[in-house]
Amino acid sequence: MKLVTFKYENKIAFGALKDEMVFNLKHLDSDIPNNTIEFITNMDSNLKKAEEAMKNNQGINKSQVEFLSPVLNPPSVKDGYAFRQHVATARRNRGLEMIPEFDEIPIFYFTNHHAIFGEGNFPVLKDHLDKLDFELECAAVIGKKGRNISASEADNYIAGFMIMNDLSARGLQMQEMKLNLGPAKGKDFGSTFGPYLVTKDELEDFKIPSKNGDRYNLKMKAFVNEIQVSEDNLSNMNWTFAQIIERISYGADIFPGDIIGSGTCGTGCFLELNGSKITDNQWLKIDDKVKLEIEGLGTLENRIILDNLS
Repeated sequence: MKLVTFKYENKIAFGALKDEMVFNLKHLDSDIPNNTIEFITNMDSNLKKAEEAMKNNQGINKSQVEFLSPVLNPPSVKDGYAFRQHVATARRNRGLEMIPEFDEIPIFYFTNHHAIFGEGNFPVLKDHLDKLDFELECAAVIGKKGRNISASEADNYIAGFMIMNDLSARGLQMQEMKLNLGPAKGKDFGSTFGPYLVTKDELEDFKIPSKNGDRYNLKMKAFVNEIQVSEDNLSNMNWTFAQIIERISYGADIFPGDIIGSGTCGTGCFLELNGSKITDNQWLKIDDKVKLEIEGLGTLENRIILDNLS
């Protein structure tokens, strides 16, 4: 099922997308939770209720709604670093060798879980425009609480997946990370997610089981102003989501609604593309439109605008 949080007639609602129609599930069945986190906490039961509620009912055409982030208030957002091509290329472009630690631990960082955006306009301040970058990623959403989870069990904790754009102000990021701490202000102004959270049952045909956790054969593409700039496949993650969850949950709780990003895929940002001379010192600017596509997960579109505070 494709779970959505959306705005319709100036009201925020939770629902599902089916056959290009959006259904307000709480409106159809009062027993269904009215937000994503509560819904996925009791996923099997709520999926059955939702399927039944949508039968013989009329939804809203998706063109009439504004898709927000499927998870509006995640308990945390953690972002991985799982694609070797991105890591190695970005380091090489900065004159650095690949580090052996990449193969030792699935590293991640915390980003701002209060700066969550969906489709549409993405506001930035003047300093963010110093080498503003997109990052093409997939995000897993946790469906149940756990701690000290092994990689062999971790996939059972994933409720579904969605597209993530981990926007980055590279000028700020490069300055602050010279102090070997961060990233912070280069990242915390916001990330975008959506347009929907796709439950794992819809992705069975793409799944590639392995001893280190499931992989998914999903094509990934990015477009800036309708020009394709990136292409990779989610199956190329060198660390699986299961391995990342094992690391995250070591000595720490994870909770329903936690978002875990894959990290940038190969060719998935201008930092990598510019250094490889695929693009010519290109960065995002005001009114640029970024479109990210992941097979099975839809298309996430954003337009860069100047924040009213600027």
